[in-house]
Parts: sequence; structure tokens; C-alpha cells
Amino acid sequence: MGIRIIVKDPDPVLREHAKPVTKFNSNLHKLLDDMAATMYDAPGVGLAAPQVGILKRVIVMDVGDEQGLIEMVNPEVVSTDGEQLGPEGCLSIPGLRGDVARPLHVKAKGQDRNGNEITIEGSELLARCICHEIDHLNGVLFTDLALKVYIDEEEDTE
Repeated sequence: MGIRIIVKDPDPVLREHAKPVTKFNSNLHKLLDDMAATMYDAPGVGLAAPQVGILKRVIVMDVGDEQGLIEMVNPEVVSTDGEQLGPEGCLSIPGLRGDVARPLHVKAKGQDRNGNEITIEGSELLARCICHEIDHLNGVLFTDLALKVYIDEEEDTE
């Protein structure tokens, strides 16, 4: 597992739409392993492939709950419920936070590293993280959605 360089805003790759993954092979496995290592090293709770300069629909997340590391390939939100307003940060936008409205509960489907269909459900921080990372795959940053952006005093980012 290698630590990759995290792309910083305003790099144009962060505004691109990532392409679906069609090959589930050792290259994808290495990307997932490297992304997890990079996320933990940063440290963060989520990372999308465009954040390491790869325009593929791949995300990793670990919000510190019982689910541990979640890897999703070609993820999409299938349902949401409720609303929460809270702070978000981003490894690609160090030094800033923003108050972002997100669903309170999210159900997402995608594939695992081997191409098998998976579904995950999350509430609160995990719901926020799922939405945040999938936004990255569509070229959307939290600063696009934030009601207010401010200087990050903690630097603990998603």
C-alpha cells in the first residue's frame, strides 16, 4: 500500500465527472488499498479517487464506527431520509470548513472490489460522508453547497 498525493483545490481534476469502473482487477485493488492508506495517513474519514487524481468512480470511507473501512465502486445514492446541518471539511481543501445540509439517513448501492453488488446504509456522519464522497465523483465540492464557509480550527476532515 502506498500513500498517494492528495489533489488540492483549485486543481481542475476535482471538477471533472469520474468514469464508471468496468475492470475489477489488481489495478483497482491497488487503487483501493492506496486510497485507504492515504485517507488514514491524512487523516480523514473519506476519500474519492479524483482526490488522488484518478477519474474513476471509487470511494473509501471509515467514520470510526462498527462498519470500519467501506470501499465502494460505482456508488450511487438510492434513497435518503431526514436532514442534518453540520460542519464538513475536505482533504482537498485544507484550512476550510463549511456548514452543509445533508440527509440524515442515506442508502447507497455500488460494487465491492470484486464487482459484487453491495448496499450500505448510514446515518449522521456516515450519511454525510457517503454524500460528500459521491459528490466528489461528480465534480462537486462541499464549498459549492455550504451555507457558510469558515477557517478550520480543527483540521479534522472528511
